[in-house]
Amino acid sequence: MSWEKSIEELRRRERLAEHMGGQEPVERQRGRGKLTVRERVAFLADPGSFHEIGKIAGKATYGLDDELSGFTPSTSVTGRARLEGRPVVILADDFTVRGGASDASIWQKMVQMIKMATEYRMPLVQMIDGTGGGGSVKALEKDPRTYIPETPGWNEIVTGLSQVPFVSLALGPCAGMGAGRVAASHFSIMVKELSQVFVAGPPVAIALGENVTKEELGGWKIQGQNGTVDNVVESEADAFAAARRFLSYLPPSVHHLPGRLQPTDDPKRKEESLISLVPKDGRTPYKPRKIIEAATDRGSFFEIGHDWGRGIVTGLARIDGFAVGIMAGDPFFLDGAWTADVCDKVTRHMDLCSTFHLPVIHFVDCPGFAVGVKAETAGVTRAGVRAMTAVYQADVPVCSVVIRKAYGLAGSAMMNQSKTKWRYCWPSGDWGSLPMAGGIEAAFRKELSEAENPEELKAALYKKFEAIRSPFRTAESFLAEEIIDPRETRSLLVDFAHHAQRAIEAGERRISFRP
Repeated sequence: MSWEKSIEELRRRERLAEHMGGQEPVERQRGRGKLTVRERVAFLADPGSFHEIGKIAGKATYGLDDELSGFTPSTSVTGRARLEGRPVVILADDFTVRGGASDASIWQKMVQMIKMATEYRMPLVQMIDGTGGGGSVKALEKDPRTYIPETPGWNEIVTGLSQVPFVSLALGPCAGMGAGRVAASHFSIMVKELSQVFVAGPPVAIALGENVTKEELGGWKIQGQNGTVDNVVESEADAFAAARRFLSYLPPSVHHLPGRLQPTDDPKRKEESLISLVPKDGRTPYKPRKIIEAATDRGSFFEIGHDWGRGIVTGLARIDGFAVGIMAGDPFFLDGAWTADVCDKVTRHMDLCSTFHLPVIHFVDCPGFAVGVKAETAGVTRAGVRAMTAVYQADVPVCSVVIRKAYGLAGSAMMNQSKTKWRYCWPSGDWGSLPMAGGIEAAFRKELSEAENPEELKAALYKKFEAIRSPFRTAESFLAEEIIDPRETRSLLVDFAHHAQRAIEAGERRISFRP
């Protein structure tokens, strides 16, 4: 007795699944400049490493003899694979099957993959390309009733976010649940002109009086610049590369520590350019990415969120082979002031680093929270308090390098200052409760208004207080722990990275990740 015929039937069904939604939908997919779901999995995963789960799940039809007469696979391709040798779980939408609609999916596949990633401590990579909502109104003709909405799998998503890395690639129109899955991740990517992310698509927006295209509603110029997605790339290939690189810095789960790569850069390397990078006038901006590149292992900096919250640069890098989180104030944008979106970016990045045990290096240049009607309207106060709280709740060591400005509440949020202050200051440091510009005018308003020559008095006051604000006077009182030669920054950060390893412990953090 043999089961050969059953195996032949299995292989037949597998071949049918590989046809996805059929020739026409596949051609439309490629006609839009998009890869099919199976091509995406093949390009993303290490060659030969993908083990598919639930391949023959879908909708089958049978003839009078109970023989299979037709088969449409489910709207997702799922399974295990390796990325750069690291085990991952893959959950990929198939737009060729009913546009990836949730009402056509077998939702248990998604839930099973999230559970597998969480329980077996593997990162989850989602390739999202689907309408993803609750289906079409037309479905009511077949099943004439409505329902109170539920979201199967959302509890698993929330749990998973506190346990393993979630990476979401938006690779087409992502609406409803699809959009939610993009945002509910530790790192999200969208492709220019190829992907859009929105709560509901143009037909719904048009019904509400907004005549917009998919790109106008949820294209990269909107979602890449408001922080809904972290990074925007040029192609699907770039998206796959970004996903692989992001995961290379992270441990497989919170129950592991990030791995160290074999160092290839001199830990004592000095960059002469750093001694003159910051202009002496205190007002002219400089490029913070030059500091990051000089201080971290060569070529290791991976920026996250380049297009939003631009007053601060965030990303991942390596210091003597150790993975670290990076923050750096960018004076090219409002002098580096913390606007509401900058604060959201800080909160998100500190949560990421704390969740996955990455020490943080903060190159500080912050004149405070953004001031004015626009900033207040955007909710800078609430966002600022959330950012400060995220910094103080972080469970990982933080090393601050004060490059220039550190003023006010935002300036104080460079680290949790109730803990050991692992901090270095450049001679260009400039700090206090309020910047001199504006602060003197506010403090001496009465004297200036009564002076015969207000400009002369103001100049004298500025000269007086200029001497007082010398960073060396701060160091005399041990309020600045160390003032360093900027060229020594890298070697000191290497020292910090090694010491930080003793203070890091694997395990789930007390504060869960906030997507």
